[in-house]
Amino acid sequence: ISRCNDLLKLSRVLAEACPRANAVFGKPDFSKIYGGCFSEDRCWYRCMVQQVINSEKAGTCQVLYIDYGNSEILNRSEIVEIPANLQCPSVAKKYRLWGLRLPADQNLNMFDQGKKFLGSLVFEKEIKIRERVKQKDGIIIVQAECEKIDIGEEVAKAGFAEKCRSPGSAKDGEQREVDVIQNQHQKIKVPVPLWVNRPGRALCSRPRGLFDPVSASTRSENVTGNRMFVTKEKPLASAPVLNRSLAQERPDQKLAEENENLQVETEVLRKENVNLLRRQKELELEVEQLKSELQGEKEASRQTAERFEETLRNYVGTKMKNLAANVKVLKEIRHAKKNAGFGEQLSQAIKVITEGCLTVPCSLEKLQKLWTEYDLAQEMIQLCKNVDERDELIIKRNDVQQSLYSAVNEFILEVDQLFLSERSRMLQELSVSLEMVYGQVCEVSDSEEVFQQFFNWKCVKMEEFVHIRNNTNAALQILTDLFSGILKCFDLTSEACSDLEEMTGNIDEVLKEVELNICKELKTDLTEHDEAEKGIIMSAYSKVVHKVRREQNLITVIQNRYLASVEFKKQAEEWLNRRPNIDNLLSIKKTVKSLKAHLRWKLAEKNNLEESDDYSEFEMTRIKEEITALRNRVLQEIYKEQEEYEKLAYLVQKWFPELPLLYPEAGILSYMNSGGLLSHSLERDLLDAEPMKELSTKRPLVCSEIQDQKVLLKGYSVDVSSEAKVIERVAKYHRAWDQQKEKSGLLQLLFLLFCKSDPLVYLMVPYYPGASLGALQADTPLTLEEALKVMKGVAQGLQTLHGANIVHGSLHGNNIFAVNRKQGIVGDFDFTKTEVKQNKKTVKKNQACGDFYLVSPELKMGQPASPASDMYAYGCLLFWLCIQNQEFGIKEDGTPEVDTVGMDDKVKSLLLNLFCCNRLTAEQVLGDDCFLLVDQIPVSSQPGEEHEPHEERDSEKVDKKEDAINSEENGVNPTQ
Repeated sequence: ISRCNDLLKLSRVLAEACPRANAVFGKPDFSKIYGGCFSEDRCWYRCMVQQVINSEKAGTCQVLYIDYGNSEILNRSEIVEIPANLQCPSVAKKYRLWGLRLPADQNLNMFDQGKKFLGSLVFEKEIKIRERVKQKDGIIIVQAECEKIDIGEEVAKAGFAEKCRSPGSAKDGEQREVDVIQNQHQKIKVPVPLWVNRPGRALCSRPRGLFDPVSASTRSENVTGNRMFVTKEKPLASAPVLNRSLAQERPDQKLAEENENLQVETEVLRKENVNLLRRQKELELEVEQLKSELQGEKEASRQTAERFEETLRNYVGTKMKNLAANVKVLKEIRHAKKNAGFGEQLSQAIKVITEGCLTVPCSLEKLQKLWTEYDLAQEMIQLCKNVDERDELIIKRNDVQQSLYSAVNEFILEVDQLFLSERSRMLQELSVSLEMVYGQVCEVSDSEEVFQQFFNWKCVKMEEFVHIRNNTNAALQILTDLFSGILKCFDLTSEACSDLEEMTGNIDEVLKEVELNICKELKTDLTEHDEAEKGIIMSAYSKVVHKVRREQNLITVIQNRYLASVEFKKQAEEWLNRRPNIDNLLSIKKTVKSLKAHLRWKLAEKNNLEESDDYSEFEMTRIKEEITALRNRVLQEIYKEQEEYEKLAYLVQKWFPELPLLYPEAGILSYMNSGGLLSHSLERDLLDAEPMKELSTKRPLVCSEIQDQKVLLKGYSVDVSSEAKVIERVAKYHRAWDQQKEKSGLLQLLFLLFCKSDPLVYLMVPYYPGASLGALQADTPLTLEEALKVMKGVAQGLQTLHGANIVHGSLHGNNIFAVNRKQGIVGDFDFTKTEVKQNKKTVKKNQACGDFYLVSPELKMGQPASPASDMYAYGCLLFWLCIQNQEFGIKEDGTPEVDTVGMDDKVKSLLLNLFCCNRLTAEQVLGDDCFLLVDQIPVSSQPGEEHEPHEERDSEKVDKKEDAINSEENGVNPTQ
């Protein structure tokens, strides 16, 4: 009970002292007692540092709670210094069992079983302890008995310890015999200390802490239901003698009862004696504690008196030194903020946007109105089909054009005086500087009183600040005058004699006033504001930014209209008094017509010579050379014709929409509608085309060569109704390619030409023999690095198509090309089919790639083709390239099982995201991790190097031919 009370008092003192104490951040003293915050109940207990685990400032240490015996790891911030009066010995004691030691080969499992066995011997039982030896390190060696059973003997018999010769002898320490009685069977009430909720959890973490006779330590009292109190036993020698005499004189029952009563009384007296001894010790400890506290108070009073004496001795010097330091800081602050003020930057910004605000040019509104009329007149001409109305519309357009030309000149002259670039640059710098200081913009109020409210607040704050500064100056001036008078009083050479008290006045009050005013000015921060002031500043700042952005938008509008006006003026001055004509185009067409006639004549001459009986090899060579030269001249003139069409198409789009109506024979609209691909001058019969009969089962397919470039001509059967739709789809595809050209990842379309003898339209594309994925994988399969490079280009092509709202719908190994085994290109598709028809054909054919199909699950269910279905086919092709010859399974929905195949983890992750329901887009695929390390692929404008295919068996040739025919049905470029 005494120890419980001691621990309660100690806990209360620690709870008051530790939260205010300094943390231990230096090198801890392992012999010193500190205060530690226990992690489970967050209460403070005395502890000693056992080990420094992390020597950093915010490191950790292992501590031992000396009053309870458990240990744990704490942060340095949870270990604090404690007063000297708490540096008393620990309450917890360490015990060992007499004559035992742990076996050298004992493992942790056997040790845990030994702890449980020892607990079963002593739990809720009366035990008798006899102290045998007390060692120099404080460990007490005891012999314990329970109901005449030696506990050490039982532990040794069970094999959890082995007997040994105990160190020391009975002469080394006093022997005591004590009885331990659990208070659970007593009716006395014992106050429960704060640590009862912490039963040896930390002890359990130290496996040798319960019964190890070598190094085990335990508390002097167990906790909760196992708590026991130890009392020293005094041997009563008279009791056994009395019992023996009474037994000899009174053998009857009464003598036995009296003997029993005497034993009870003796036990009561013994317990009272123990309680008195305990109380005596408590009082002695209290007296010692009071003496220690008194001594501490005396020492503190002495130190306080010494500090006061020291302060009084150095008061004037310290006061003047601190005052001089504050004055120095004040000088530096005033010098640094010489031109600073409350919200000075924001005030300047308000002045810039209010005084120099840009206004809308007077001519802009008139210009906008005339430009709208001009665009409407151009649109009316473009839509007009009647010749008579066309002329009237052109005359009306010309009148508006004249008025617009005058308005443009007026607008340009007015804008040249505005210095828009300088104003825009100044507003940009102003916006950036304000944003760096004030941060994000809040909601803008429409009220115009925001700026006035800001200036009123700024004026009040400046007056307050000036008042504080004036008070500081006045106080310093008084102090200066005071020092000047003191100097005169102590100047022995001065003849003037004055009274020191009259001149100095109350110097203490003057110094105090100076110190107060300086501290007040130092605490006045120009950048710190309360919530109301912040609201005023942020409202003004947001209003400024709003006006800056509005003016920047106006400048952007004016600049864009200015550039358009300059371009209009330039074109108007060129075409105002004259009209473009198609003379150059007609001249080129005439030249082309003459060259084609000459070429046909030479072709006929060549045919006649071949069938003639007088065949001459020399003459045939001469004719072929002439035919080649004529073909090249025809192509050169056709390229000139394309350039002339480009110029006319630009004039039609920008200035003269009437040109196709004025010159319908030129075919300008046909050229524009085809995206610049259609050429009426180029004919299939004039080319040296080699028919590819084995691949022309569905439509004509011929191979030719133009300017050392191999090309394919793919023939499409069209009628009057389908011709325009085919041209529209081809033009849409070509415009998507034209946005990025070679970087688009798409197959380039070269020309669109008609055949005069047959209802066919031919599409000319580059020819890459042996470069399709199907051919490469059959001949020399791509490596993983090559496959990733190629498929990155394919993803770029799909992104280009999907960005133009085009669904490929027929992606497979025969219309994807790996040029030079590095550059991936997506081939074209059947332009005669709509997306719905293309979708039905794809599902019907169920295009295969390797051992699985490229058709997505939603296409099999009848849904239309979509960018998602293209990405599914893309994933299948990537999977096919990566697995090589590995075996894999197919799921019920037709998707391949990716997890069972060995491949790169990044590629596998990408494939899983392409085969799921919510698939990645082409743009997301391009940003995937597996493509980040792929080098930039150099673009090839011509068909790349050819790779010679290996010799195939007959069966392989048949399969390859069937694949090529299938690709031809989808309108792709098959390979030989």
